[in-house]
Amino acid sequence: MEQTALDGLGFAHFLTQTDGVGRAVLGTLLLLSVASWYLIITRCIANLLAQRKADVFLEHFWQASSLAEVEARLKSAPADNAFAAMAHRSMSAMADSGQANLAVAGEMAEYLTRTLNNEVDREAAKSEYGLTVLASAGSASPYVGLFGTVWGIYHALVQIGLSGQGTLDKVAGPVGEALIMTALGLAVAIPAVLAYNAFNRRNRMWLSRLESFAHDLYVLLTVKAGQGESVAPS
Repeated sequence: MEQTALDGLGFAHFLTQTDGVGRAVLGTLLLLSVASWYLIITRCIANLLAQRKADVFLEHFWQASSLAEVEARLKSAPADNAFAAMAHRSMSAMADSGQANLAVAGEMAEYLTRTLNNEVDREAAKSEYGLTVLASAGSASPYVGLFGTVWGIYHALVQIGLSGQGTLDKVAGPVGEALIMTALGLAVAIPAVLAYNAFNRRNRMWLSRLESFAHDLYVLLTVKAGQGESVAPS
């Protein structure tokens, strides 16, 4: 008889016994899980594509015979990665440095520096997309699950008290079911935390590489300008 009673317990039984608060907790965990996995999958794909496009552009960039050839290539094809966009905007900045307006105020080197820094900042902001959600899911999910467990235990004990049957088998089953909420909270939090750390590391390496390229561009463009040559294709 005891085994038969225990066989009736489980997650499905817990769902039928829980109240609106428990269902709200489950809904919150489900929402956080869906949001986390959506961001994990989409960010992984986006980062992989961005890496491949950047590698192709940088290979062509360093194999080009001149900056004019690079600019001609950029004009014929859209800048589909952060490195190409930085090269395109920095070369456009060099061409616009002689204009008289606030956007290009200051010396040519200062304007180029601002342009390169703006590109790095823009990419840094872009790379932060979704990290807040992952951080929130990773930090809040265990506590949401724990709240669901506490509420489930409270709810179960109230029902047991009303029934007047306080034997161990009557208490252990509902309490064990309530612990499912804690497990679900951890199941949501662990992938979110791991993904957040992985994306943070990728972003640091990506931005470091972009800053190095910005320094190389600055040297190439200022040396070119110092020699009195134009970066525009002839």
